[in-house]
Amino acid sequence: MAGEMLSPTPQESKRNRLKPHIMVFPYPAQGHLLPLLDLTHQLCLLGNVTVSIIVTPKNLPHLSPLLSAHPSAVSAVTLPLPHSPSGVENVKDLGCTPHIMASLRQLREPIIKWLRSHPNPPVALISDFFLGWTNDLGVPRFAFFSSGAFFASLVHYVSDKRHLYDQTEPVCISDLPRSPVLKTEHLPLTPQSPLSRDVNIVRDMTMNFSSHGCIFNSCNCLEEEYMEYLKLKVGHNRVFGVGPVSSVGLGKGKSELNVDVKTLFSWLDGCPDGSVLYICFGSQKVLSKEQCDALALGLEKSMTRFVWVAKTDPIPDGFEDRVAGRGMIIIGWAPQVAVLSHVAVGGFLSHCGWNSVLEAVASGTTILAWPMEADQFVDAKLLVEYTGVAVSVCEGGKTVPNPHELGRVIAETMGEQGREVRARAKEMGKKARAATEVRGSSTIDLERLVKELDSL
Repeated sequence: MAGEMLSPTPQESKRNRLKPHIMVFPYPAQGHLLPLLDLTHQLCLLGNVTVSIIVTPKNLPHLSPLLSAHPSAVSAVTLPLPHSPSGVENVKDLGCTPHIMASLRQLREPIIKWLRSHPNPPVALISDFFLGWTNDLGVPRFAFFSSGAFFASLVHYVSDKRHLYDQTEPVCISDLPRSPVLKTEHLPLTPQSPLSRDVNIVRDMTMNFSSHGCIFNSCNCLEEEYMEYLKLKVGHNRVFGVGPVSSVGLGKGKSELNVDVKTLFSWLDGCPDGSVLYICFGSQKVLSKEQCDALALGLEKSMTRFVWVAKTDPIPDGFEDRVAGRGMIIIGWAPQVAVLSHVAVGGFLSHCGWNSVLEAVASGTTILAWPMEADQFVDAKLLVEYTGVAVSVCEGGKTVPNPHELGRVIAETMGEQGREVRARAKEMGKKARAATEVRGSSTIDLERLVKELDSL
């Protein structure tokens, strides 16, 4: 009969009744965990989903903001971590990634048991790119990269070309866009890297590219050519650039801040626009005494205003007195996104960790690059040579910079001679912010991801 409604099939009825259930498995390091939680927050805002997050007991507090924001949509699946060294469950407490990765691999059977017993099993899994072994859990898996697509492209390229590391001259990788030339020690997964000493870890890293999809905390204005390259290499278009995810993120809880925020921003409010250099080398790196001495002397010679997040770095005696009025030293942690967004901040001396890169780019802040590890060398190349939003000041985790040269580069970059690079950084900031707005490239990819999850 015309107009007669067809009865839904049992499968359609079930799908209408149940929201798509997604399993999320972060890697327990701040630079990996927080971006994936930010992405989960965005998926909850955009999609009609329920989310189960695999977490170990000591990492459960990191989920509090997300659980509070989405109490009916997000739940934690808390699994004890077997064989964790000294009971440590987060990289920040150990500083040694391979041991944590090996322990997490032991969660495979508990996860499979949980999957089999769940009345509404997940239709998809989003897990960190350090957890490539989760490809074989029987659930369509999306690898979440907290690093950039340029770095991931290099991982894909070198994974079956270990002979490259035998070369003494820099390597030209003509297969990649722009044919990057890199020193062998700056390539991913070098034989000297702790990650490369475990064959399981190397295999896990390469398994990411055979997953159902790849999600990047990046955006087209920064890395479109490398995301397109990866689409070609994996043979499908389920590659999503959804960053910077912190732009619609949950933020950092005030309980994690060891600084008087009011005093810091009151001081910044009194500084001229673009005159302050912000200095921070991430959550893991602690400078040596020699590096601190050189940086302090370079800052003195530059005559530039600065905020230095020093954590436990050995600050030279008398330095704070000598720079009183034009410099602030913060012991602990600072609200980095808010500081970089302050109108007084014009530069960021950074180790070029990917999250710091994205926060600087989104704020339109020029980066003064001091990369210290393999992925950071790659990030610095992207920023300095390809996008022109950064200048190089030093290179290497153990390198002690020449303080006179460092002071000169800081003064020039923050002064008149740095006008062009600062203009490029501001322009890139506009594009990065636009990417996460309505009809922006990252918003479109996020919506495409939601549709893909919905179709599973």
